[in-house]
Amino acid sequence: MGLRPRFTTPLSRARDAFARYLLRPFDIFQPRTRLLVGFAFLVTVTTLLLLSGYSSGFLENYKEGDIVRGTVVAPADITTNDNLETEKRRAAARESTRPVFNFDSTRGASSAQSLRAAWEDLKHQVGSKTAGNKQPTWGGEGGPAVARAIIAHGFNDADLERLTSLIRKIGDGYIYDDADSDRLRQEIVLVDVRDPAAQMIVPSPRTRMTPLTATRRDLELRVLNLRGWSQEEKTALVRAMVPLIRPNVVLDQTATAAARETEANEIRESLISLKRNQIIAREGEPVTPGMLAQFAAIKSTGHSGRPLHYLVGLLLIVFAIYWSVWKFTEHRSSGAVLALSKRRAFALVGSAIVFETALMRVGFIFGDSVSARMVSAPFHEPTIWNFAIPFAAAALLVAMLVDTQLAFLTGIVTALFAGMLAPNGIQIAIFAMMSCSAAIYGIGRYRERQSVTLAGFFTAGANVVMALALIAYAEQPFSFNTFLLAVGCGFAGGLLTAIFTAGGLPINESLFGVLTDVKLLELSNADLPVLGQLALRAPGTNQHSHAVGQLAEDACRAVGANPLLARIGALYHDIGKLAAPGYFVENQQGKNPHDQLRPTQSAKIITSHVTYGSRLAKEIALPKQIADFIPQHHGTRTLHFFLRKAQAQAKPGEIVDEKDFRYPGPKPEFKEAAIMMLADSCEAAARSLARPDPENIRAIVVKIFDAIVSDGQLDDCDLTLRELTTIREAMISSLTAIYHARIDYPGFNPPQVTGPLPPPPQANLDSEERGITYTRLSEVPINDGGEVEDEAITRKVAKR
Repeated sequence: MGLRPRFTTPLSRARDAFARYLLRPFDIFQPRTRLLVGFAFLVTVTTLLLLSGYSSGFLENYKEGDIVRGTVVAPADITTNDNLETEKRRAAARESTRPVFNFDSTRGASSAQSLRAAWEDLKHQVGSKTAGNKQPTWGGEGGPAVARAIIAHGFNDADLERLTSLIRKIGDGYIYDDADSDRLRQEIVLVDVRDPAAQMIVPSPRTRMTPLTATRRDLELRVLNLRGWSQEEKTALVRAMVPLIRPNVVLDQTATAAARETEANEIRESLISLKRNQIIAREGEPVTPGMLAQFAAIKSTGHSGRPLHYLVGLLLIVFAIYWSVWKFTEHRSSGAVLALSKRRAFALVGSAIVFETALMRVGFIFGDSVSARMVSAPFHEPTIWNFAIPFAAAALLVAMLVDTQLAFLTGIVTALFAGMLAPNGIQIAIFAMMSCSAAIYGIGRYRERQSVTLAGFFTAGANVVMALALIAYAEQPFSFNTFLLAVGCGFAGGLLTAIFTAGGLPINESLFGVLTDVKLLELSNADLPVLGQLALRAPGTNQHSHAVGQLAEDACRAVGANPLLARIGALYHDIGKLAAPGYFVENQQGKNPHDQLRPTQSAKIITSHVTYGSRLAKEIALPKQIADFIPQHHGTRTLHFFLRKAQAQAKPGEIVDEKDFRYPGPKPEFKEAAIMMLADSCEAAARSLARPDPENIRAIVVKIFDAIVSDGQLDDCDLTLRELTTIREAMISSLTAIYHARIDYPGFNPPQVTGPLPPPPQANLDSEERGITYTRLSEVPINDGGEVEDEAITRKVAKR
């Protein structure tokens, strides 16, 4: 049928799937258990967020050389570690610790052995040389020139002894790497690698040791002064021997680091001791390192005297606040525009409060951070920067998704938590409360996406006024910069409120199954696939749906129900007729196809439009609140006319089951569905009247209301008798207005028939019109459940 396209975008479907994924772990719990788990989660998270703001009240951030902006007094007796001074002393101890060097006295001998091994290898190559032209290679540094020089001297053993003796003599001295020169300015601990226990302290080690570059230069000079070697051969020997000289006094970094940490750990903790009301710094004084240490002591200690008491007290306060929120949600006078269970409403409010608390906590940290980087007034005042926090985001979100009662409660809780987080609690609490109130009551119904933006601008205006008022109340100097900063921060708070609310709306709509007015209006788009198919393939049903929607909307408005929900529900309540539109009277032109069917077949076709409609609604992802109209607008009523036909046509002994002629239900479970049932029958009956004058309309509406009430179809909804009377009168007024008498135009009116009209034995249907009309009120086929069964009436096409 081409109806598979959904009402949602891929992004919204992904968002809905993610919401279901988040809620899936809670499905294993019973509803009461889910409530308790969620309640405990809200209390715990909120307590942790408020606990992170737990401080001594001193939040200024100074650095050395700054000017103290206000006299600082110790709030209590404080004795704490001076971490800065302790670390400073430990760093000095580390610097004064003697570095540890390892001395390898065998380094000279090993270097000489390396030269001897390369000499013998070269000699072996020359002695075992075959007739080939392969050149012998020198195994050490220097390359082919060294090999040529040694071969030219015929591998003289005296030369070898002279060269190795020279390397041992120079390499056995104390040689250190030039990179360690600075470390050797102080005393060192020298450890012999052959005997680690043999350690000695060497004062002024640079005067007793030789750097590597000087040692290698000494060896180079000695080699160049050798006799019996040409200059080229000496140069080659230098290249081979100098790299063999390496440092034998090497820094042991591991041992040095261990020694330094040992010395540092022997330094005892430095203490800072302050007395209650002791003046730490006076306003206008420059900040010294000592002051910074004392400021840090005040910040770090906070309420460290009784942290457990504080935690338990805070936990109980948060518990009491959330308990109050739950009780208010449970017993509030529900003016919610859409059906939302009490537990879902509490979950929405609680999650909004938790998010708002986290948002405020981040905002206070940001405000303190920004003000700490400023020096001049008023930019160093964190209170003014805090006006940019979007305090009203949670309250505005709840107002748009649920109602103003819960939104105002959300605003009160937000203000309480803001006061607990902020140093100047009472001022911020007042500001937050006024900001929330402006956001809640500054706009009407959430009918357009731009409502959030308008609410943000309204909140921004209120923020600006309150910011200036609080600055004046605190007797702060009113400079031009103060005015601009307060206005800018207040306006930013309003815009951020709109931004965070707009971002949270679609998420919470999906997460808690809230159907907003904006979403309802989107469902009324005639270009949606199912509505387009209904208008194309079942125009009579489409016209009937719009008429029923108008009736239901007027009736809902009269009793305070949700008129928009009823109107949109009416557009979709009969989409199941798309399966067989020609079998319903409003779409018929010509003969009645039910005249050729057995009553049981007709009843099955008619009642199946409910089951098919519910299946189609699920397929196209219609919101549950709208899909519920499809089965509930017929309830569990019976098609009595078809039932009597079946009983009359039944053969002797054949049993006709009444269940085959009954709608599956359920009965209407909310006001709008009950009003839909009443409007559906009343519209169908009024449309079938040949003379829909006020008297006939009233009579037929009263008859339908009485039949539906007597059949018990309204037992499961919360409509009162007073409301039923109001709904009845509203529908009579609406139908009378729709079918009011037309003005006669002379010359354009057909001749009137005089005398009584003979009652036709069968209902007439014009071949060019859809539906049928009845001259007499008693002829309208209204069954015992208030259902109009036009399809059960045998009729003929009028001759033209």
